[in-house]
Amino acid sequence: MSATPDHGVPHDHDGRPKVFRNGTVLTMDDSKTILKDADVLVVGDRIEAIGHGLAVPDGTIEIDATGIVMPGMIDTHRHMWQTAMRGYGADWTLTQYFVWYYLEHGKAFRPQDIHAGNLLAAVESLDAGVTTTVDWSHGLQTVEHADAAVDALETVPGRFVLAYGNIQQGPWEWSHSPEFRDFVNRRMHRSDMLGFQMAFDVTGDPAFPEKAAYEAARELGATVTTHAGVWGATNDDGIRLAYEHGFMQPGNIYVHAATLSPDSYHRIAATGGSVSVATESESSCGQGYPSSYTLRSYDIPVSLSVDTSVWWSGDMFSAMRSTLNADRAREHHEAHALGETITHCHLRADQVVDWATRGGAKALGMDSLVGSLGVGKKADVVLVKNDASPVMFPMLNPFGHVAFQAQRGDVHTVVVNGRIVKHDHRLVGIDLPAVRHQLEQTIEHLQSTLGDEAWAKGMNPDVPETKILDNPYQYTDYASSATHQA
Repeated sequence: MSATPDHGVPHDHDGRPKVFRNGTVLTMDDSKTILKDADVLVVGDRIEAIGHGLAVPDGTIEIDATGIVMPGMIDTHRHMWQTAMRGYGADWTLTQYFVWYYLEHGKAFRPQDIHAGNLLAAVESLDAGVTTTVDWSHGLQTVEHADAAVDALETVPGRFVLAYGNIQQGPWEWSHSPEFRDFVNRRMHRSDMLGFQMAFDVTGDPAFPEKAAYEAARELGATVTTHAGVWGATNDDGIRLAYEHGFMQPGNIYVHAATLSPDSYHRIAATGGSVSVATESESSCGQGYPSSYTLRSYDIPVSLSVDTSVWWSGDMFSAMRSTLNADRAREHHEAHALGETITHCHLRADQVVDWATRGGAKALGMDSLVGSLGVGKKADVVLVKNDASPVMFPMLNPFGHVAFQAQRGDVHTVVVNGRIVKHDHRLVGIDLPAVRHQLEQTIEHLQSTLGDEAWAKGMNPDVPETKILDNPYQYTDYASSATHQA
């Protein structure tokens, strides 16, 4: 049987089979199998076969895959709406982030601005080989904002999970509003292309008002994703309260988990939770030292995340690289403090590639579908190949190459659910000028709403004399004394 040679961007509207030829295939199975000079055949939305010299159906699109073929990467925590302000907060601390979004200007975002940010973030994800992204969407002040967020996600041919949140209102309020319940019934049908979580934080208030939100999540069959162990915001009290009330369930994701006690880590491990590590974020803005080093000692499952492009990179290559660097730096410093020397790194490149792919799939309960390459799995496939780059050869350690050498510009082809969404380094079927136009309108709105002086000052905002240092959540008066005297 014959295949159609790869000449330019293939037309994929008819759903023809496609085959990646002669690649170094990282299956990301339990054994982290590497297949050299191997083929991956995609038929429909599934992987049909993996092997050498595969026979393929007539008319199959053939892709020269003489690079690295790997599963699509998975980001378990990204505030997609904030991508509209890419790089604006490059010099922020976490406190300044809270001031800008939570205290002062977050309410300025209209539904169309949420749409613009989500649209850009979704397109950026695909461009970087991130085929599944959790939209930690805490800018949903109204259901109109939520509808706009989903509208954007459904416009882009990627796999997404909407984690519904609202930083302007207590989770015990919005989670029980009729409007929220109506939104869930209308829009959240829990397909493998659009999943649903509930996103809220637990302040540690002994009254545990967040109990109502946990009860809503349980009623709706939704897992909870929460910022836990964030210096100055969330601490062990929130973990303890959720545990004592029976809400720490398998599938819950604890984001950052950087400043917790051994008791909290044991509780996460014992209840089947996982942690989304956002190392660029934790290293730069102050949630606490990136937690992968600690998590490994408790055998807590790890996935990786970007957090927000208002600060950092929007690709998982940066997440893998920064995680290796931070973890190894901590390991060396801990040894040096004891007068010892690390002779073998404990965190290895294949582990962070696993966290960026299958780790995310496991965290989202999607391991049977995505996160690895296997016959019958959903066809979310990424080809890392750049014949114009001297960085792409020699390729001696494929896992090390992905983690330390490759970057988003080396993503040659991306297939999601069997559909080609990027090929030959160019997005397919995505109107980038239209995306840019939407973003320009959002930036114009924000600048005019804030005024030129406030807009410029916002890149390094002053910290007002408020409870922000003890409690960034303006919907409650509770202030923790974990880092300051309340």
